[in-house]
Amino acid sequence: MSKANKFTVTSHFEGKSPIVREIYERLIKTIKGFGPIVEEPKKTSIHIVHGSALAGVSTRKDALWLNIRTDFKINSPRIHKTDQVSAGRFHNEMKLTSPSDIDDELIGWLKSAYELGE
Repeated sequence: MSKANKFTVTSHFEGKSPIVREIYERLIKTIKGFGPIVEEPKKTSIHIVHGSALAGVSTRKDALWLNIRTDFKINSPRIHKTDQVSAGRFHNEMKLTSPSDIDDELIGWLKSAYELGE
């Protein structure tokens, strides 16, 4: 197996609570509602790609960390950290602990991130 494909989506959920996979499945289903995506498993995260990476997901024992790429800073108490990575790009990080965290507000941010790849 080559180094490029030794990580799988499934391997990111080994040893994690089942809720973590439930959150991820709801997230992916939501984003696929906007159109096609590719899931790219990496060593420490899963990149969700539409043209370019629109989000990154890191699994933890009982939660997901979601990093959303936008062209604006998300000002919300839900955002744990924001990094401005270039003049018009921001990485906004938030913790998801339940499938219900994927609500209308988050869906709006994800749609905006998806549209950046078009």
